[in-house]
Amino acid sequence: MAHIVIMGAGIGGMPAAYEMREMLAKEHRVTVVNATDYFQFVPSNPWLAVGWRKREDITLPIAPYLQRKGIGFIGKAVTQIDPLSNRLTLLGGDTLDYDYLVIMTGPKLSFSEVPGAGPVKSGGGGFTHSVCSVDHAQEFFADYQAFLENPGPVVIGAMPGASCFGPAYEFAFILDTDLRKRKLRNKVPITFVTSEPYIGHLGLGGVGDSKSMLESELRGRDMKWITNAKTSRVEEGKMFVTQLDDLGAVYKEHEVPFRLSMMLPAFKGVDAVAAVPNLCNPRGFVQIDEFQRSKAYRNIFSAGVCVAIPPVEVTPVPTGTPKTGYMIESMVTAIVHNIADELAGKPVTAKGTWNAICLADMGDTGAAFVALPQIPPRNVNWFKMGKWVHLAKIAYEKYFMRKIKKGTSEPIYEKYILKLLGIVRVNK
Repeated sequence: MAHIVIMGAGIGGMPAAYEMREMLAKEHRVTVVNATDYFQFVPSNPWLAVGWRKREDITLPIAPYLQRKGIGFIGKAVTQIDPLSNRLTLLGGDTLDYDYLVIMTGPKLSFSEVPGAGPVKSGGGGFTHSVCSVDHAQEFFADYQAFLENPGPVVIGAMPGASCFGPAYEFAFILDTDLRKRKLRNKVPITFVTSEPYIGHLGLGGVGDSKSMLESELRGRDMKWITNAKTSRVEEGKMFVTQLDDLGAVYKEHEVPFRLSMMLPAFKGVDAVAAVPNLCNPRGFVQIDEFQRSKAYRNIFSAGVCVAIPPVEVTPVPTGTPKTGYMIESMVTAIVHNIADELAGKPVTAKGTWNAICLADMGDTGAAFVALPQIPPRNVNWFKMGKWVHLAKIAYEKYFMRKIKKGTSEPIYEKYILKLLGIVRVNK
């Protein structure tokens, strides 16, 4: 009998637990360990930040849904991983032994890399907000309600080293839409400040015609932008940005005023994972092979935002490569197949396809892209915009929340409809 422990219960960890339970024989135990006792659907945080959703709409208690499927759950943070003893130490001192460990913790939000940035409760300086967690989105909404009484300039974007740019664009357009509905947009200048070398780069070197389409959308919504932006510090009401040219030389210094700001931070690996010798790269991301297995420890696998993926290209201001939802699910499926094969005495062969399907809401319209695979060069490189994407994003939220409640890792219609489009999770 083997004990498989999954660290993390996010959009990768929960499906991983369900899929692991479905594929493995009942004699094997599956346990999920998570720092909080609730699941949060992170893609809906921009809606929560402007009051379009409530916390209870996008969160669920974890334990009842996992227990229904015969999966163990511990709602405590992991403070130490001992890979030689195959043991986790939990907050409070309890320990948990494993035969296989699947690390899906997500990232540590590295607000401290830019002085003054980020929520104080998350180690930041308190002058900018984030939508990386449900708590952060709620904190933004609290300040937003006061802001509406006395509106002024807004700055939205992504810090140097950021890898998740889609939510920054989403949030800028959602905020724009909300302000227009409130008849306040004329009182709120919006500046988009991003470490990307150009609008629509997205950490992916662009997808299809993302550059011109997103530039056009920003112009149409009267938003100014600063690219190649090396944000150096934030003070109350001021953001200090050095703009570089394409060769990395200083082009212009900016002092951007704001009354409210949301800036996505750079990511690092969480402390307990980053501290394991030989497991991670210098930023704390798990180094994996083509089978999602740790290069240092054969019984440790990892997927999601916490794995090390090199940038798709060198940029004047550092940018990372995003890990999108379907890409993460392909990693998860590869891990489940490989652990199942090992337990059956077979060699591991499953490799995630790392295909990307992304729906980005823009308030009253949306943008969708398909990149097969996500990392170029690609077989498919497609980017489209339209009202249908906004509606599809709403439908996807309801679909995913239902999937978590039902405990289904990959519904039949998802499996076969995507396969008809040439989109599959794994290659074996």
